[in-house]
Amino acid sequence: MANTPQAKKRIRRNDRRAEVNGARVGRIRTFVKKVELALVAGDKGAAAAALAAAQPEIARGVAKGVMHKNTASRKFARLTKRVAALA
Repeated sequence: MANTPQAKKRIRRNDRRAEVNGARVGRIRTFVKKVELALVAGDKGAAAAALAAAQPEIARGVAKGVMHKNTASRKFARLTKRVAALA
């Protein structure tokens, strides 16, 4: 257990940040899921629109520090490749 006032403050701060960051990661997952659902349905237009909406969310996750830049790049590249593969 934390003994110093600063350590207690860090625990409170970390709890608040974990809640905010969890919401950010969940939001990114939602946008990615929309792309994947459109891919499964085979709707290229909807998949492309969902991908265009997901890309800034993924980039924002990198900027806010909840996702590594290489992870974001990999996710975006794989989704783009799948959308392009739809006939």
